[in-house]
Amino acid sequence: MSLLDELKEKISGLNKKIVFPEGDDIRIIEAASRLADENLIHPVLLGDPAEIKQSAGDFNLSNVEIVDINNYPEKDFEEMLDALEERRNGKNTREQLAEWLKDANYFGTMLVYMDKADGMVSGAAHATGDTVRPALQIIKTQEGMRRISGSFLMQKGDTRYIFADCAINIELDAKGMVEIAKQSVITAKQFNIDPKVAFLSFSTKGSAKGDMVTKVQEAAAMAKDELDVPSDGELQFDAALIPEVANKKAPSSEVAGQANVFVFPELQSGNIGYKIAQRLGGFEAFGPLLQGLAKPVSDLSRGCVAEDVYNVAIINAIQSL
Repeated sequence: MSLLDELKEKISGLNKKIVFPEGDDIRIIEAASRLADENLIHPVLLGDPAEIKQSAGDFNLSNVEIVDINNYPEKDFEEMLDALEERRNGKNTREQLAEWLKDANYFGTMLVYMDKADGMVSGAAHATGDTVRPALQIIKTQEGMRRISGSFLMQKGDTRYIFADCAINIELDAKGMVEIAKQSVITAKQFNIDPKVAFLSFSTKGSAKGDMVTKVQEAAAMAKDELDVPSDGELQFDAALIPEVANKKAPSSEVAGQANVFVFPELQSGNIGYKIAQRLGGFEAFGPLLQGLAKPVSDLSRGCVAEDVYNVAIINAIQSL
């Protein structure tokens, strides 16, 4: 059974309600129609109903909910505005917040925050910040988390890895690496991966010196106390992945040679790393999967196709379980 089939089996019939702020985008419409027809999720498209139905053409929207944010019932809008005002705790005027709710990403985020939807998928026509900003301002991070991160699920055949952070945090300190490791462990378990965490570096067990190496060593040391799964570092990628290399470079490590969750020292190496695995290694890359939010929000690439929207929506529903 493929990964996607496994995930679909998990959510089939659960009627998870996923909101799509870019409801008039044909890629969103096509994916939503398919997801509803296959009884995988309950899609909620935000936008003008007449325009969406006209754009849909032959795509079936009979099981797709459409919400017109410009004609939302006044009582429900005031309830949403009250909740947003309370959440912002005096940081904005009520008039400013009412303007926020004219933006579909803010409106969709509030549906998730108020438990009127289980998750949100956006970004087909917006920059990442337009999706992430409302989530951070309203949904906020999970308890005990200071940041969010973006991981990729890398799959080739039966092999699955988690790479993080590949999307959000440009620079990281040791505490940040550990926090991302915690988030990535949760993600790994959602995809039936038994996590073994490697903190990556250009050094293995002191083979090189310097501030960048020290940071990873500190993260690995902290993780021993804070993670409830095997972890180790600092490890070069080959030592983390290949048993023969691990036997030479880190023979006493419980993770080296068998790692499946890879925590990169900063965004630059993480982003480059997943793209190399994808383009040269032939791995399929699912993501970025936003980690650390209190409720699931997923960011699409503006270059996505309907199949990508379909896949990300399924993953978003999995994150809501």
